[in-house]
Amino acid sequence: MPFKFNTDGNIALDADKKPIYINADGAEAPFDADATVAHIGRLNGESKAHRVAKEAAEAALKPFKDAGIEDAAAAAQAITLAKNIKDGDLVTAGKVQEIKDAATRTAQEQVASATRAAEEKQRALSEQNEKLTQNLNNHIIGGSFTGSKFIAEKLAIPADIAQTFFGSRFKVDEGKLVPMDAQGNPIFSATRHGEHADFEEAIQLMVGQYANKDMILKGSGASGGGARAGAGGTGGKKEITRAQFDALDPAARSSTLKEGTVVTD
Repeated sequence: MPFKFNTDGNIALDADKKPIYINADGAEAPFDADATVAHIGRLNGESKAHRVAKEAAEAALKPFKDAGIEDAAAAAQAITLAKNIKDGDLVTAGKVQEIKDAATRTAQEQVASATRAAEEKQRALSEQNEKLTQNLNNHIIGGSFTGSKFIAEKLAIPADIAQTFFGSRFKVDEGKLVPMDAQGNPIFSATRHGEHADFEEAIQLMVGQYANKDMILKGSGASGGGARAGAGGTGGKKEITRAQFDALDPAARSSTLKEGTVVTD
């Protein structure tokens, strides 16, 4: 879900200072990161409880399954019935086997039904957990771009365009932002040895390694004190307006920046 931005380019906040997202249907809704983290924890606990219960039930039934009996209670009932049958009522040994088979079928159906219900519940919890986790990760990454001092002060493109181009180089691992190089390896800090680089250090490194960095840095490739208007201000490079750039899909935006095209206001 994309952020809602104010006219000044900052993420719009509701009355409780929560960032506002725009859903696919155009509806606006605040994003409560703290509540999302707590909910993910609860879902993980429920999912684990269902899995443990399922595994315990299957472990308890294994000795009976190996003996051809699926349920201990049903087996005990069948044995009791067999013991209580009078000799005169036991017409053939096949009658006992019939009782045992009926009890076994009932037990199998009960176990299968309970297993299906547990698996369905666990699948639903996993899907909900994955969705909430993705929303939280998008919030962490998007907020890092929006709040970056380097992007605001040094780049000639707004934070959302910077995220379109560099956003895939960041992931969230256990709630922490992890920057990655072009090969997908984590980027470590040059000053805090053994720790991942923070967002500001990582984005500066990525921009510094970008072949067309002069096209996105403020004052680069321009004439007359950093002016960007006119052919002289773009160094002869192709220009498109911000409105034209915003109309492109993410892949086209990335390709446009790689080609060195200058986005003008």
